[in-house]
Amino acid sequence: MTGSRKNRKVDGFMKKAKKWKEEFEQLRNTILDCEELTEEVKWMHPCYTFENKNVVLIHGFKDYCALLFHKGALLKDPHGILIQQTENVQAARQIRFTNLQEIIEMESILKDYIHEAIEVEKAGLEVNLKKTEEYSIPEELQTTFDEIPELKAAFEALTPGRQRAYILYFSKAKQSKTRESRIEKYKQNILDGKGLND
Repeated sequence: MTGSRKNRKVDGFMKKAKKWKEEFEQLRNTILDCEELTEEVKWMHPCYTFENKNVVLIHGFKDYCALLFHKGALLKDPHGILIQQTENVQAARQIRFTNLQEIIEMESILKDYIHEAIEVEKAGLEVNLKKTEEYSIPEELQTTFDEIPELKAAFEALTPGRQRAYILYFSKAKQSKTRESRIEKYKQNILDGKGLND
């Protein structure tokens, strides 16, 4: 199978890895054992694809390393090991590890999850992402819209992704005062048709 060949860029990634080196190698071998997947580097991490669709990615953080399933929300998860990184992550799910032994002990379970993730791709399944209008608009933003109708019009003219980014950013603030100051700060950006990071 061509899918089980090692990619030289991933070899380079493995050589440079200071933390989680053994864990990454073990995860890589587990994934490559499943064949069918093509090894690539995306977002500076080893990523495994099926017919150019992202299936699973290996990445490491300070306290853990993880397998990230791009459509993890669709996996059955009989062992209850899939983790949603933050509440705003809709499709992806992680399985986290803190040492090599955990990965070795879970190898057959991991392969089951990887095979299921491949089947999800083969079946062409998609995660139903929440639409922008399903996010609740913070009341401070609603109040500002009522006061400044042109701001509401400018906001509604933004792309759904930009609207979502603003809604999530404004909503994240715990205090009403902070939400108000965030809205105030970005009012002109919205009127100019700009996104949060433009």
